[in-house]
Amino acid sequence: MQIIQISNSKKIIMSFKIIVLAKQVPDTRNVGKDAMKEDGTINRSVLPAIFNPDDLNAFEMALEAKSRIPNAELNVITMGPPRAASIIRESMYRGADNGYLLTDAKFAGSDTLATSYALYKAVEKCKPDLIFCGVQAIDGDTAQVGPQIAEKLQLPQITYAEKLESIDTQKIRIKRRLEHGVETVETLLPALVTVHSSAAPCRSRNAKFLMKYKHARTASELQDETRNYTELYSKRPDLQIEEWNADTVHADVAYLGLAGSPTKVKKIDNVVLTQKDSKVFTHSDADVEQLVVELLESRVIG
Repeated sequence: MQIIQISNSKKIIMSFKIIVLAKQVPDTRNVGKDAMKEDGTINRSVLPAIFNPDDLNAFEMALEAKSRIPNAELNVITMGPPRAASIIRESMYRGADNGYLLTDAKFAGSDTLATSYALYKAVEKCKPDLIFCGVQAIDGDTAQVGPQIAEKLQLPQITYAEKLESIDTQKIRIKRRLEHGVETVETLLPALVTVHSSAAPCRSRNAKFLMKYKHARTASELQDETRNYTELYSKRPDLQIEEWNADTVHADVAYLGLAGSPTKVKKIDNVVLTQKDSKVFTHSDADVEQLVVELLESRVIG
């Protein structure tokens, strides 16, 4: 938060910074037989890439927080390949001011610890007053990255947030979802909040924002464009999505990618349920006995 002193007794708050950490994930709700490669890794080319659902809930809560604080600025950070910039554009269509794409081959193979380190360095560079992210990503379901970032930043954290009760420039009050109920907690800012899927769903695209930011691009995307946007981008710096790498955020490569990932996947079994020929069994003793035999032989039971 930037503060300008204009007299001995008066201060003006110029900008309250909110960061949303969002991830582009493969749509694991539509997994088919080709979803896994022979080496046990995800075949992302056959799965559509989507905005992580929990991060959309987090983004909606961030937009609500922005609406309650005058002059608040909301930016999105996403880590991934160049195509992940689409997450930032989707956020801008809904009300984000801009965002940062964290992309580098050095990030490849990161587990939650290495991912949280890279994102921590990016957040540290932004110096936000408030950070939102989803509880977990549907491609990993670990719920570890948000809390790990908070620990690295040495910030208080509120997890499983369901509703923003109140917020000002000094503190935030959140209702959080627990296994057997809810509780309301409050913390001083800066802080990190992970948002539960039971929170309010994200609003739809705004037509005005869509028209305003449809040409927003990263430097990598501009290299692949067939049109010359030089004049447009000189007049509209808000269309330039910043692209950061490991050097930009001053990350130590020893903590990135496979080298910085203590979690190793030993084996993955790809189980795909497919429909086969059906049989009809009656309630007769012979049919019941035959069914039990087949279940035993196929190791479904026993």
